[in-house]
Amino acid sequence: MNTLVIDIGGTKFTVAVFDDAGAMLRRKSRATDREGGRDWMLGQIAVVKREWAMPLDRCAIGFGGPVDFEMQIVALSTHVGGWADFDLCGWVRRELGIENVVMDNDANVGAMGEGIHGAGRGFRPLFYMTLSTGIGGGILTADGVYRGADSYAGELGHLTIRPGGPDCLCGSQGCFERMCCGLWLERDHGKPAKELMDNPAFVENYVVDFALGLKACVMLLNPARIVIGGGIAKAGDKLFVPLRKELRRQVPSWSRARLDVVPGSLGDDSVLYGALELARLSRV
Repeated sequence: MNTLVIDIGGTKFTVAVFDDAGAMLRRKSRATDREGGRDWMLGQIAVVKREWAMPLDRCAIGFGGPVDFEMQIVALSTHVGGWADFDLCGWVRRELGIENVVMDNDANVGAMGEGIHGAGRGFRPLFYMTLSTGIGGGILTADGVYRGADSYAGELGHLTIRPGGPDCLCGSQGCFERMCCGLWLERDHGKPAKELMDNPAFVENYVVDFALGLKACVMLLNPARIVIGGGIAKAGDKLFVPLRKELRRQVPSWSRARLDVVPGSLGDDSVLYGALELARLSRV
């Protein structure tokens, strides 16, 4: 059984195929054309599927924005237009000819990937955070992904960490995402996040806001481990050493909470491996 997996993000999208044994047979990634919006990306996915010309039995998707998991529709995307209330699973059935389809928010799917195949193996509860164009979070317990009553659990990116701060794309102010994600870092500082992480003075200030967001996660969820994936996490020790130090400073000294914060080990493939597990667990 071949599984088509799709990771739709604000900066890029990736399509891959796994066989039944979990081996990755194909993989292709392309940059997102924000101006082209939803229709451009769907067209590109359809092109890739045609190019591969191989049997596909099921499909699983990690979408970079809120997803109504029960209804299996995209709620919205704050980074790319045209996705609000979109039936992405229905589109896959109609346009790609794959009947068995399941979808979830990319951070939930990434949590499954890292929690089963990567840096979160053996740690429950696990909090997975994606730090890239935007910020998202997924909570993986011993019983599986915790999605909350309305599929919005884990949306750490829109926690307010700077009341009265700059406007966020979500309509609020001073959100964790607004202060720390790649999109806004580049807009605010005129350099991509990768370059900014090479500047120790910048990172020293940056981790103050970053730790404010993670502190909320630690105090609310008390995870056994926090795994951070996404492009900015590739900075490695340049980011994680000062971040851990700042987090220890901010979390109350009486707290016995574990402050185990590590980068993801699957690189750009956390969501792909998580999507494979989503398909398996959903039995699509």
